[in-house]
Amino acid sequence: MFKRVLFPSSSTRHVISHHKPTFRSVSLSFSWPLSVVFHRPIHFSRVFAMADDRSTKTTSSEGHKHTNRLAAEHSPYLLQHAHNPVDWYPWGEEAFSEARKRDVPIFLSIGYSTCHWCHVMEVESFEDDEVAKLLNDWFVSIKVDREERPDVDKVYMTYVQALYGGGGWPLSAFLSPDLKPLMGGTYFPPEDKYGRPGFKTVLRKVKEAWDTKKDALVQSGTFAIEQLSEALSATARSEKLTEGLSVKALQKCAEELADSYDSKYGGFGSAPKFPRPVEIQLMLYHKKKLKENEMPGEAKEDLSMVVQTLRGMARGGVHDHVGGGFHRYSVDECWHVPHFEKMLYDQGQLANVYLDVFSITKDTLYSSVSRDILDYLRRDMIGPNGEIFSAEDADSAESESSRKTEGAFYVWTSQEVDDILGEHAPLFKEHYYVKESGNCDLSKMSDPHKEFKGKNVLIERNSTSAIASKLDISVDEYLKILGVCRQKLFDARSKRPRPHLDDKVIVSWNGLVISSFARASKILKAEPKGTEYYFPVNGNHPDEYMEVAEKAAAFIKKYLYNQHTKKLQHSFRNGPSKAPGFLDDYAFLISGLLDLYEYGSSISWLAWAIELQQMQDELFLDKEGGGYFNTAGEDPSVLLRVKEDHDGAEPSGNSVAIINLVRLGSLVSSGSDNYRRTAERVLAVFEKRLKETAMAVPLMCCGADMLGVPSRKQVVLVGRKLSSDFDTMLAAAQASYDPNKTVIHIDPTDAEEMGFWEEHNDKISLMAKSNYNSDKVVALVCRNFTCSPALYDPTALQSVLSK
Repeated sequence: MFKRVLFPSSSTRHVISHHKPTFRSVSLSFSWPLSVVFHRPIHFSRVFAMADDRSTKTTSSEGHKHTNRLAAEHSPYLLQHAHNPVDWYPWGEEAFSEARKRDVPIFLSIGYSTCHWCHVMEVESFEDDEVAKLLNDWFVSIKVDREERPDVDKVYMTYVQALYGGGGWPLSAFLSPDLKPLMGGTYFPPEDKYGRPGFKTVLRKVKEAWDTKKDALVQSGTFAIEQLSEALSATARSEKLTEGLSVKALQKCAEELADSYDSKYGGFGSAPKFPRPVEIQLMLYHKKKLKENEMPGEAKEDLSMVVQTLRGMARGGVHDHVGGGFHRYSVDECWHVPHFEKMLYDQGQLANVYLDVFSITKDTLYSSVSRDILDYLRRDMIGPNGEIFSAEDADSAESESSRKTEGAFYVWTSQEVDDILGEHAPLFKEHYYVKESGNCDLSKMSDPHKEFKGKNVLIERNSTSAIASKLDISVDEYLKILGVCRQKLFDARSKRPRPHLDDKVIVSWNGLVISSFARASKILKAEPKGTEYYFPVNGNHPDEYMEVAEKAAAFIKKYLYNQHTKKLQHSFRNGPSKAPGFLDDYAFLISGLLDLYEYGSSISWLAWAIELQQMQDELFLDKEGGGYFNTAGEDPSVLLRVKEDHDGAEPSGNSVAIINLVRLGSLVSSGSDNYRRTAERVLAVFEKRLKETAMAVPLMCCGADMLGVPSRKQVVLVGRKLSSDFDTMLAAAQASYDPNKTVIHIDPTDAEEMGFWEEHNDKISLMAKSNYNSDKVVALVCRNFTCSPALYDPTALQSVLSK
């Protein structure tokens, strides 16, 4: 039978299989697996020269020696390859038909526009005429943007990980004309080296195997898909989880994370270190449960691990001190030297966990970091209609005439700092560990191949108060000087060639960021009056963040939602993509819409969330076996439907869906029982996972416990919403950290709101009518809509909710 395993991966989102099938494979006379699968970045490849920047704004073939079918696509990644000599096809029937007609295998290359190794393989192989001739003569070559077609990526990444134990991008797979996987890997160098075959050797071997062992290859691929399909479509064996399992899974996950905790630098696990916000969410949730169970010492330990991790990340080079936001991950254990790409899904989740810790500690360090992230997004990642873009590349050129290298936009020489900052350079250099020889020397993993010799990645290593005292100035004055210095460096950096911006709009990632902007609009109102902000933090009024969230949601509703079919499209760039919305798009957007409503926006967002939940159930829910598939199963070219559970760089759609169902059940009475039953059945599908490898599903552990809470706390606010008193009361309702709290706000003078609640929860409309006071805002703290005496003062409400 099969074993359930967690496959290690260098991917931004690990792939988890319920079982590891044993595949029959056809030998290609290699003494090692047909794959170069990296479990961490191999830095020597940073020295590969990057190609000159290709425009992703045009499909024109003028001035190019080669132009292929990708020139007609919208994806920035596909457009980057539109002028390769390789005769690329986009994923679709034209390519499949050509492979069948010629009876040749398909070479499938999957990546994304900000992927460093994808750029390397393009320069080395896809721009090489000799490689292109082999591909064009012997294969039909297909390019896929994994961010545009995560469903296609999931099939073949799962195959590669199951076969070889690891994966990443670029994904390189060979398929039969009917799309069954034959063999695959990730990055291949062009020539044989280090005892491994180069890409040209691989192509020749695959061609030889196809000519001599075709039937066996196809049979092997068919068997692999059958085994994966069986392994990845688990079904529930009962209607709900075994009694007590949710509590045990939460505890087990917290204990395993604590065992992996790095007490020196923070974070869970060793290098490379990824900021995995779902782990922080689990520890914060577990901390609250410990406190509720009168275990303050253990709760303090959980919080201490979170605080040190978030501080370490904020002080490290993984944080862009000059421009705001966070890079993808750190290659070393001390959060110093990052892989420099910036991903939207990281920004949204990290902003939320920094907001959570601020709401617990009231320490403005955390509110400032959340502002830093959100202000970076506002400045650099938002389009003219409120849409929020996907990513920024790791690679850029040092000057207009030079070629691209990783991190060029972000690193500094000591001389550059001197020239730009003048008299304040010594202070700044001491604070950020800037050295003449370069500072990437804190770990043997930071820069093993000396690619950043003489360069500095800013990192805070000294105490702010200690240096201020040494300089005989106040801490406030010291911080102000640092802010001015960062502004000067930002202005200087702005003159450098920018990294490529992937201006694709992805629904799921926008959903994550809609949540953080909406939550910030109320949580940040708990900052003390007179709080100082230093560049790159702008110090905006928190209400401005709600406007960003509303505009992003409105963009999706206008451009990526069909009012007639009630369905979402997955992404947008120069128009909606061909790909339909996937589970993550629905689940993450619903979560963002619930936060939009609960943190003070219109009832219409809640109504839309309910509508989307209904469509999510229709498209993705396994009515018989329980759980949500990642796709609707309507595209015959996608060979697997997966019930994904792993909470990695992004949470799984099933984990988010469980929490959404719990929240919806606490808001509305119509369908409440159905929401609960669905959530129970989803969890039952993943019972074995929760029991055996809880650490792989931290957010699902939280969701399981939330579902088991006997009565969720409900805060109902009644009053005129246009009044400042109402806004103050709402901020008080959201000031304390409590994932098991639902905030409902209603204006009895608003006919639309009253009509909504009369239809969806008449208890709320009755409470509004009976508690309305034209002169005051009334707050009711309830469980199962049985409420304590009314409160009229925000301080009193905050006090009650903080207990």
